[in-house]
Amino acid sequence: MSANRIKLGIIGKTFLFFQILVVGLIFGSHVDVEAAPLKASKPNIIVIMPDDIGYGDIASLGNPVVQTPNIDSLKRESLLFTQYHVSPRCSPSRAVLMGGRHEFMSGVTHTQHGRERLSLDTVTLPQGLKSAGYATGHFGKWHIGREEPYRPENRGFDESYGIEGGGTPKLSPTIFHNGVRQKKKEGYATDMFFEKAFAWIDDKRKEDAPFFVYIAPNDPHGPFTGLHSVPGDDYKKYLGTHPEVTEDIAKVYWMVENIDRHVGTLVSKLEEWQIAENTLLIYIGSDNGNSTGWRVYNAGMKGHKGQPYQGGTRVPVFFRWPAGKIPADAECSALTSQMDMMPTLLEITGAPLTDELKQQVEGRSLVPMLKNPETDWEDDRHLVHHVGAWEHGQAAQSKHARVAIQNKRFTLVNNEELYDLQNDPGEATNVIADYPEVVDQLRKIYDQWWIRIQPGLVNEDAHQPPEE
Repeated sequence: MSANRIKLGIIGKTFLFFQILVVGLIFGSHVDVEAAPLKASKPNIIVIMPDDIGYGDIASLGNPVVQTPNIDSLKRESLLFTQYHVSPRCSPSRAVLMGGRHEFMSGVTHTQHGRERLSLDTVTLPQGLKSAGYATGHFGKWHIGREEPYRPENRGFDESYGIEGGGTPKLSPTIFHNGVRQKKKEGYATDMFFEKAFAWIDDKRKEDAPFFVYIAPNDPHGPFTGLHSVPGDDYKKYLGTHPEVTEDIAKVYWMVENIDRHVGTLVSKLEEWQIAENTLLIYIGSDNGNSTGWRVYNAGMKGHKGQPYQGGTRVPVFFRWPAGKIPADAECSALTSQMDMMPTLLEITGAPLTDELKQQVEGRSLVPMLKNPETDWEDDRHLVHHVGAWEHGQAAQSKHARVAIQNKRFTLVNNEELYDLQNDPGEATNVIADYPEVVDQLRKIYDQWWIRIQPGLVNEDAHQPPEE
């Protein structure tokens, strides 16, 4: 995908060499041309995405309690996307990352009952990168299908070490290595995922091929007791630091701090291995909005995980590439989405864009913003945030339940609340009576979207066998 769209109709004395983009005028462009890489040699790519951390759970983004020195340092070395949206819940967000399109188009409308399965017709991000010569590794939580055809090792990952779903204990978890259940091993899940990822990266850096690593800890997802708790009592240092810091939130902050420690270790190892310059490190703040810590600090947003408000979908994303290809200590405020990650990485790596991918990918490449953070989309963009998780057979009745459609300025929530995000980012005042034209437009666009996604709802009658 080219960095700039070339407007047709301009006639000059010289020949114009251009690429034509077929764009989805409403929800994002489909990838439609072979893309030139951002740099001549393909970078190694590392994507880290924790589970349930909120925008406000990072010290440098305003949290008054938690300690995140390494992520704070990462922020200074990265381009931060401040208006990046994921899905309101876990499995859907992971489906968007892997498929480059809205989760409903890949059949994912829930986190359980078989409706979390990433449809088998979805070409995944690692499959796309493998076609560009990448080795691929997954370490951590998967949660988009635990039956054999849906597992990570069958969806494009050469190496997979992690857990299948969201309810796995953190202490001595049940681990699957390339689909084979391992004997239970004492240890803390997040530590195990990062350590295995470090070892795999160390092996792959000695080979000629570039690598893609997806690290997905299941922290700081609840619950927080028994085998789901944290090791030791270090979390107690957060008790009493804020009136809203309960024991559960103290444990969340310890988990955030632990992830921060691993991020610091990773950056140090990249430098030690002398591959930092050719490694694109992407830290996606979370798979959904804040689930616990929002009571302490929510970055001025309304709502949290499982809700269609900004607090349920907006997370920070950092892009770090020390080779000077991406600005450091900079921000981009363009309205962006989890579905943009796949086309971005396909373009950076020069991965072949098959007809299947051209039709599948709904996101837009962020490469123009990575080159110049002031770049914005040339046409208006709309994102749909639908919580899903309706009862069996209730899809039609849930069309307007727990859903928002937003553009750059407005968001229409549940078909009856309109917020002016430009003047009211905290969604405090419903202005639906003041902008009837905007409401009418958003409703029409949403109706079109709802019709379009119906063929993608392939898991609504799924049956999931019990775990072995």
